[in-house]
Amino acid sequence: MNIHEYQAKDLLAKAGIAVPAGYPAMSVEEAVAAARKLPGPLWVVKSQIHAGGRGKGKFKELPPEARGGVRLARSLEEVEANAREMLGNTLVTVQTGETGKQVNRLYVTDGVDIAREYYLALLVDRATGRIAMVVSTEGGMSIEDVAHDTPEKITTLTIDPAQGFQPHHGRAVAYALKLDGAVNKAAQKLSRQLYDAFVALDCSMLEINPLVETAPDSSGSGRMLVLDAKVSFDSNAEFRHPELESLRDESEEDPMEVEAGKHDLAYIKLDGNIGCMVNGAGLAMATMDIIKLNGAFPANFCDVGGGASKEKVTAAFKIILSDPAVEGILVNIFGGIMRCDTIAEGIIAAAREVDLKVPLVVRLEGTNVEQGKAILAGSGLAIVPANDLGDAARKIVAEVKKAA
Repeated sequence: MNIHEYQAKDLLAKAGIAVPAGYPAMSVEEAVAAARKLPGPLWVVKSQIHAGGRGKGKFKELPPEARGGVRLARSLEEVEANAREMLGNTLVTVQTGETGKQVNRLYVTDGVDIAREYYLALLVDRATGRIAMVVSTEGGMSIEDVAHDTPEKITTLTIDPAQGFQPHHGRAVAYALKLDGAVNKAAQKLSRQLYDAFVALDCSMLEINPLVETAPDSSGSGRMLVLDAKVSFDSNAEFRHPELESLRDESEEDPMEVEAGKHDLAYIKLDGNIGCMVNGAGLAMATMDIIKLNGAFPANFCDVGGGASKEKVTAAFKIILSDPAVEGILVNIFGGIMRCDTIAEGIIAAAREVDLKVPLVVRLEGTNVEQGKAILAGSGLAIVPANDLGDAARKIVAEVKKAA
């Protein structure tokens, strides 16, 4: 699950991590009211969508010269004008693709006098089974660009979960960021706080870009401040954090994925034209690969799981068919715990309910396979049977081309 920047900063602030003061706003009036609560004379008006690259993004409805989704304002009038331009319009960034995302929320924060910008992120390194901490002196930039152009400026530390965060990890972070004095100690403390928050919240990613060093104050020293934060949580651990459910913004998610979640289905929308319904993630990946090998592209990843009921299969089938890009469906089931006759009954029920009008190829193997095939054959529906995965992929691609 992903959350908005203002929600992420609120969680970090509760963990004792320093963030600029700010308030969310759902309307122009709320944005101005938020600015009035802050000292000024500089404010930042930030579009809140689940995508990066907001500062360099462009609004579809605005002229090309219009500034991006993160803007400075030097008066309340500028706050109001920026909020009016942003809310309700579609922001296109490098991460949203051409369709963009509609901005329904804003975050108005206090301006910060920045001396330097850094990058710091935590994520799960699945190769080592450890939490990795990625740091760079090149904050405020796309980390992908840094990795491509100047990879030597990225340092990655891995933390053994059996030992947890140790003082030497903090020192390594501060050293990688080339810090000294008070900000060196602040970075060590901050890196521990971020690690503790990452573990406590069961995050899958916690990215701070930029992490900033503020200009020196009267004491001659700056502070370390989280200027932007992107947080996502491990969906498998959501049951441990019911308090986070209220942070979910379904308007930022694909409607089909939201509906699939209600039926405990693993579904991810893709850009192709062949709908896939498979049981098992590995088999689903192989199915998508062989569809592409035969010259077409999968429209989704859909894993109904090992013990799906007729109702669950019916729901999956209906979700796949709700995608207007789907021109054909390939069902590939290997029945171990899953029974092929149950799959067949679910397919028939869904096909009749939605008035199936696209080609359907079904490959069944495993428990009760003969009963499943007999049910499909006796359905009276135009279902094309397949003997194996290669045969199924070739048939669905041919059927889609024939129907075009």
